[in-house]
Amino acid sequence: MVMIRALVSASGWLIYLGALGAIALLLPETAFDPEHATYWVALGTIGLWRYSLGAVHFVRAMIFLHRRYPKLKRDALAEQAKGAPPAPVYLMVTSFRIDSSTSAAVYRSVIQEAMAWKGPATVVASIVEMADEQLVKMLWERYAPPEHVRLLIVRIPGTGKRDALAQGFRAISRDLPAPDALVAVVDGDTVLQHGVLDRTVPFFRTRTRMGALTTNEFCEVRGGYLMREWHRMRFAQRHLNMCSMALSHRVLTLTGRMSMFRACIVTDPEFIEDVENDHLDHWRLGTFKFLTGDDKSSWYSLVRMGWDTWYVPDASITTVEHPPDKSFVRASRKLMFRWYGNSLRQNQRATKLGWKVLGPFVWYVLIDQRISMWTSLLGISVALWGTLIYGPELLMGYLLWIGFSRLVLTILLAFSGHPVGPTFPLLLYYNQVVGSLMKIKVSFHLDQQSWTRQDTKLTRDLDAWQARFNRWSSPALMAASASLFAAVVVSLI
Repeated sequence: MVMIRALVSASGWLIYLGALGAIALLLPETAFDPEHATYWVALGTIGLWRYSLGAVHFVRAMIFLHRRYPKLKRDALAEQAKGAPPAPVYLMVTSFRIDSSTSAAVYRSVIQEAMAWKGPATVVASIVEMADEQLVKMLWERYAPPEHVRLLIVRIPGTGKRDALAQGFRAISRDLPAPDALVAVVDGDTVLQHGVLDRTVPFFRTRTRMGALTTNEFCEVRGGYLMREWHRMRFAQRHLNMCSMALSHRVLTLTGRMSMFRACIVTDPEFIEDVENDHLDHWRLGTFKFLTGDDKSSWYSLVRMGWDTWYVPDASITTVEHPPDKSFVRASRKLMFRWYGNSLRQNQRATKLGWKVLGPFVWYVLIDQRISMWTSLLGISVALWGTLIYGPELLMGYLLWIGFSRLVLTILLAFSGHPVGPTFPLLLYYNQVVGSLMKIKVSFHLDQQSWTRQDTKLTRDLDAWQARFNRWSSPALMAASASLFAAVVVSLI
């Protein structure tokens, strides 16, 4: 099986490189003439700003991975070796409408990790259905954990993940956790890799301003080949970006798949309120509650309170991904709409905290999130419009540049330690173009939310005028912005 995968991968790379060579041979000589206008387009001059930020992220990630993190890890392990008692740990799992095989794998990993921890450990199962409770109890009886490991089951209504988290946090609060206790929040489709606690807990003792941290993610995708490769590519990108932001002590999200918090934070009524009833006061759309994006809400709450958020690159989890549609395009668009909506809703207010709170680099990255959705479309727009005026050689030059530059980006992704494949260059470009279009759409429709696993929709008691205004103003403003962008493209040509 491994040999077959290697042959398929090698064949894919040969086809990709052959296609790049064919495009280069078909281009006229003038395309590479410095005096020719298409030369600059072929080199992607317009995108140099975008690539420079990517290069900064890559360099920062390598500094963090190979210089900063190893030193901090040595300090944390040295402090742990002094013999202080291990911190009490709560492992809270929220699960709803997840298939039994996935749930069993998740709870097995959580129970085993709790048993391996040398200090007090409590497994908190925040569940909706009786079948999940029976599954947890069956696994608990099978493993028969020692006395220092406890089980706490919290039954909740199926009203969404935010309510499940809030109920779990309140249950932990009633348990009166110790001052140094920690809480690992684990999603119901996340399998913990062995040693996650050993690799994460020590940092809370040496990094006193760190309120929470998140972990490295790998994936097992229950979908087609493209969907599997797309998720693998996204997790490789995520790893490098997380490492870059961790250098500033401010990762931009505390992923709901597996993050660890100080218990004093998750039991704080203000933090629980932020997670359970987070909302946005928008100048045009009014006030609306967030359905999804609890990981962004928890991040914003911590940063607003002055806590650092961090990343542990060698603490790994595996998420079991269930695409919301069999079609790759439809499934990826649905996921992008949810993910980018969560980011942009938080971006609206996170930037208002200012660079003094966030730090200059983090603040700039948040501002860049709003700009990049347009600049990422500039190259292809200029190439398509210029082709209509100057001929197909311009488009071919652009395709050659895209093919080569995405090949370089794929090579850089290999430094993340995540596996890369021959479809990555194409998927990187797909993610850029389609992702930018989805970001633009969601930025004008921030109140439109949906959950890909649950049939949960946002209902708002708006008067007739406000509802009509929202319905018409969003597409109107989006069309006006697109017209302005088109005018910029035409002026460049």
